[in-house]
Amino acid sequence: MGFPDRIERTVELAHPPATVWTALTTADGLRGWFGDEAVIDLRPGGAARVAWTGDRSAELRVERVEEPAVFGFTWQVDGVPEDDPRRTYVEFTLQPHGGGTRLTVVESGFAQLPDEQYDATFQSHLEGWPRELGELAAWLDAG
Repeated sequence: MGFPDRIERTVELAHPPATVWTALTTADGLRGWFGDEAVIDLRPGGAARVAWTGDRSAELRVERVEEPAVFGFTWQVDGVPEDDPRRTYVEFTLQPHGGGTRLTVVESGFAQLPDEQYDATFQSHLEGWPRELGELAAWLDAG
């Protein structure tokens, strides 16, 4: 079946790429906007973990680190068994824009999901990225 495989969102942030990079790639930054707890080993192959209040967490594997322009990771697909190898890939691209940053996030790999799981997972992430990027902007602006 031909499912969309990627979600792409772009946001303009009034902060320089170095500031946005820190928010995306450090435990303190991730705790500020993305999760309640975070740890990250910022190197390709490094492990990261983000946890939210309410017993929900995500295990990440750092895939790409090109400071301060590209940060990519894979993470477990919601609802699949822990030992399932399927993961989606999330990549942030930072471009200087005016005095700030144009940030693009692309998440791909949804087409590999089982048909019965695809709709809920894709819709959840489609709705989630604008919300998360809004939280990132608000956290940066409050900083």
